[in-house]
Amino acid sequence: MFRILFYTPEIPGNTGNAIRLAAVTGAELHLVEPLGFDLDDAKLRRAGLDYHDLAVLTVHPDLETALGALQPDRLFAYTAEGTVNYSDIQYRPGDVLLFGPESVGLPADVKDHPAVTSRVRLPMLPSRRSLNLANSASIVVYEAWRQQGFKGAQLTSERQV
Repeated sequence: MFRILFYTPEIPGNTGNAIRLAAVTGAELHLVEPLGFDLDDAKLRRAGLDYHDLAVLTVHPDLETALGALQPDRLFAYTAEGTVNYSDIQYRPGDVLLFGPESVGLPADVKDHPAVTSRVRLPMLPSRRSLNLANSASIVVYEAWRQQGFKGAQLTSERQV
């Protein structure tokens, strides 16, 4: 499926929500150190609920190690300076979706990394700085999964909605 890569995340609740996102969509979650929290943080655990054991989570000491392990054919960097709209990409299983730390986003050297296929943006109203990290990842993962016909999903019936 898809692989979410958080570069030096800072807020445990966002990563906890991403753990839950990975568990319910079949995506993998990869984190690049340094992390702004301990993986045993109560806020991370609370946000991830009981999904921690259902998610594929890997922590990498640095970006180069992560990219070496992931070997991405395509690496999309999500940034306010993106030149491509997230919904204009034809996602493929195995794509790596790269997001930066909450306070500053992806640094220039990461956005300009030779492995980056495209800088991608999520539309926002003018004069708004950013969208929550976990929400951004959710929007992108669900668009990518939608394009794959929600492969592997159990679709709800009308009675459950």
